[in-house]
Amino acid sequence: MNNRLKNSIALSIIPQIILVKWLGRYPQFIETYYSLGLYPFLSKISRTVFGWIPFSLGDIIYALLVIALFRYLILRRKKIKQEPRAFFRNVFVVISTAYFTFHLLWGFNYYRIPLSETLALEESNSSEQMVLFVEKLIDKTNETQLLITTDSTQKVIVPYSKKEILKKTIAGYQKLDSRISIFHYQRPSLKNSLFSTGLSYMGYGGYLNPFTNEAQVNALLPNFRYPVVAAHEVGHQLGYSAENETNFIGYLVTSSNSDIYFKYSAYSYALAYCLSDIKKRDEATFDLFMAKLNEGVKKNYQEISDFWLSYENPAEPVFKSIFDTFLKANNQDKGIESYNAVVSLLINYHQQHPL
Repeated sequence: MNNRLKNSIALSIIPQIILVKWLGRYPQFIETYYSLGLYPFLSKISRTVFGWIPFSLGDIIYALLVIALFRYLILRRKKIKQEPRAFFRNVFVVISTAYFTFHLLWGFNYYRIPLSETLALEESNSSEQMVLFVEKLIDKTNETQLLITTDSTQKVIVPYSKKEILKKTIAGYQKLDSRISIFHYQRPSLKNSLFSTGLSYMGYGGYLNPFTNEAQVNALLPNFRYPVVAAHEVGHQLGYSAENETNFIGYLVTSSNSDIYFKYSAYSYALAYCLSDIKKRDEATFDLFMAKLNEGVKKNYQEISDFWLSYENPAEPVFKSIFDTFLKANNQDKGIESYNAVVSLLINYHQQHPL
């Protein structure tokens, strides 16, 4: 690649950013021509090409890129010192290329019409609505836990392998599609991440590889939480970028599944977000709700808490901060806090479709 071409590619990052931010001001255009137009076509191609591979090709590509980076820095260290301008130009060539590819293959979904608008759901709720919803959700979670274990003091142990859970997740999407067609899911590409240990130390339950369109799930997650996280990542694969939206989709798909273990996963997941929200507002009310939970449900919550605590490390807040900044730079004003915004979607959905 000659220097003129490299310079052009490196400098193109500036008009690219301007174009993305300008187009982002027109969500209806993005929704019509990208999220419902170009993106489904490109994503189906990616899932067709990579979905049949039983392992995560995207993880391997990332690993090879990291190795290539370190190899380049070691072997070219003298030249980098001698020609720093050329080095930084090469860095921006990579950044510019990645920025273009990311937005072409997935990133424009950050600027689409909110799911709440598509489904005609409010994005706010009153304290009274919250309390009534949580009371119903506690009853549903307790009831499901008791149906599974026949003992309110026993935690739920999901008897399926991770591979079986992934298959059942796909079946759940097929069932939901009969009610809400926008969640139609073809040519699945849903896999365990090869870097699940790394994801655990970073504090992540999974991620979507935007370049291969593979939905990656942290294979080390406790089984009772795994189904809803898998469904969450497929939500990203369908073109929904906002974390509160994919949390909601993950709940909707998993609770719609005919399998009782999946229903428990969904109810306990939604309840955890609601209780977390209430704890921030009113700790006394939170304590009252916790007292109503079956001991078995509490043990499952302790299980997921112990899981994350076992991987706690000084670098985790750094990774969370980077992701928070990434979300804010991509039209998610609340950053990582947007995960918790799922509560309003849950409450308003169940106003129309009672539990």
